[in-house]
Amino acid sequence: MSKVRTAVIGVGYLGRFHAMKYAAMDDVEFLGVVDVNGQRANEVAREVGSQAYTDCDCLLDELDAVSVAVPTSAHAEVSIPLLERGIAVLLEKPISAHLDDARSIIEAAAKGGAKLQIGHLERFNPALVRLSDDIRHPMFIEAHRISPFKERGTDVDVIMDLMIHDIDIILSLVPSRVSSVEAVGVPILTDSVDIANARIRFETGCIANITASRVSADTMRKIRIFQSNSYISIDFAKASVDVFNLEESKQIKHTHLAMSESDALAAEIRSFIDAVKGVSPIKVDGAAGYRAIEVAHIIKDSLIVPER
Repeated sequence: MSKVRTAVIGVGYLGRFHAMKYAAMDDVEFLGVVDVNGQRANEVAREVGSQAYTDCDCLLDELDAVSVAVPTSAHAEVSIPLLERGIAVLLEKPISAHLDDARSIIEAAAKGGAKLQIGHLERFNPALVRLSDDIRHPMFIEAHRISPFKERGTDVDVIMDLMIHDIDIILSLVPSRVSSVEAVGVPILTDSVDIANARIRFETGCIANITASRVSADTMRKIRIFQSNSYISIDFAKASVDVFNLEESKQIKHTHLAMSESDALAAEIRSFIDAVKGVSPIKVDGAAGYRAIEVAHIIKDSLIVPER
């Protein structure tokens, strides 16, 4: 395969950035942007120098791969026909809000022999990538992901909107089944839960405490990992890491790592295109996407929500 023929379906806030990345890649032939809002499609198409469409029917025979960045509620409807035709799909997170739809998406990929990658962007954050070999047998993990309110993403609750990032990260670090969950959540500005905390216990004994809020004054994206003889703090927003190791001398060694500027979305799309070309495997596959929403649903089912 010389150039991978791509398009972006859904060019709202995130989809626009996908289009920009594809349009800048030398080994990609970017065929256009698709959005039901024709004005928005034209705006983004002009910005990236491509064609605008309000549906992708006329592109289906031309495409090798697409990014799907439509609202979560439309993920199955949009991605399943593409996957069944053998078109590779980079599907924005979460894979779906519903387990049955997620299973259908994965089955469609298998039926069409198509690559399916889920857009859990933080897996490509340079801070997490840098420490992937240093995180071994975590026993306690604490994650905070809080931000001011934004209209986008409110078709799902804060668990599927924001907490899902940290659920996916934690599941990638703790290869164990969940044994119990306690959770509390509060709807504040929407009809869904807008701030939530979950305490997850794994069969290994590891405990993860996760807080997510989309109604906070400040922004924070941090995860702290405690394991034998070490403590690791990752700031995803600043792409920085602090590592505290207990040395044989019983002295604590502190290492601060500031990552060089990096583009996690460009790395994610690069990984997807390389997988489509057969250069490397999919990093975050449908199974990983399913596990994340499976745990998200356990959290949702465990939620204690105070009455308004």
